[in-house]
Amino acid sequence: MDDYLQVNRANWNARVPIHVGSDFYDVEGFKAGGSPLRPFEIEEVGEVSGRRLAHLQCHFGLDTLAWARLGAEVTGLDLSDAAIEQATRIAAECGIPARFVTADVYDAAEALGETYDIVYTGIGALVWLPDLTRWAETVAALLRPGGFLYLAEFHPFTDVLDDETGRAVTNDYFERGPHVYDYPYTYTGSEVLDHQTSVQFRHPLGEVVSAVAAAGLRIEFLREHDHTLFPRFGTLVGSGKDYRTPEGAPRIPLMYSLRAAAGSAPPSAADRPA
Repeated sequence: MDDYLQVNRANWNARVPIHVGSDFYDVEGFKAGGSPLRPFEIEEVGEVSGRRLAHLQCHFGLDTLAWARLGAEVTGLDLSDAAIEQATRIAAECGIPARFVTADVYDAAEALGETYDIVYTGIGALVWLPDLTRWAETVAALLRPGGFLYLAEFHPFTDVLDDETGRAVTNDYFERGPHVYDYPYTYTGSEVLDHQTSVQFRHPLGEVVSAVAAAGLRIEFLREHDHTLFPRFGTLVGSGKDYRTPEGAPRIPLMYSLRAAAGSAPPSAADRPA
């Protein structure tokens, strides 16, 4: 537990070159104008033009830079120095203004030294954090009055089900960890990692919402989605980054999204979630 940050940093530094070269991330497609952002995220975040956006746990920055293409003034933060080096390089090659900083997410307020209209995070980010209360307090410290947090994540309920069918309960929903994994591959392909150990933490949905509320943020919505970005279970059908349960089968929550506002300023018409 004491070394989780160093273990995970080494694991993610090893993933970066594999991810950058993968079809999953499709860096060349991004350079040609493609966007990795999911349509529901763009709709729920709303207009970002002219607004300051911080992306926590940004990996090598494709989502961050996609928000910049939509007009946001972006800053990305990640614990992996290899990821931040790649993010900076891609931003320069694409001619996209962006700031990238290497730091642990819990140090974000001090490392960034600024406040933002939007804090954006998610898509597999929270499992790397042991303390969501401290995370939510960090988010609140980064937000300007009237700004908001937007989180899109994989639904924690999926972690209790068996990988093949997604129907049998095989794991304890309330078992938070830490869970130590030694796995030779990352999720984008079969190339073997140099550093294979990672430490992860599960967070029930109630813990996420409670931490955000306790930090003084006002929950605007919590939405559960019946689709995900990869074939989480062997029974899911789809392609690309849209996978669902087969037609006629009972649906389960596969992802969720949350938006929470700082301060008491009411949202403008452009800010109101769709």
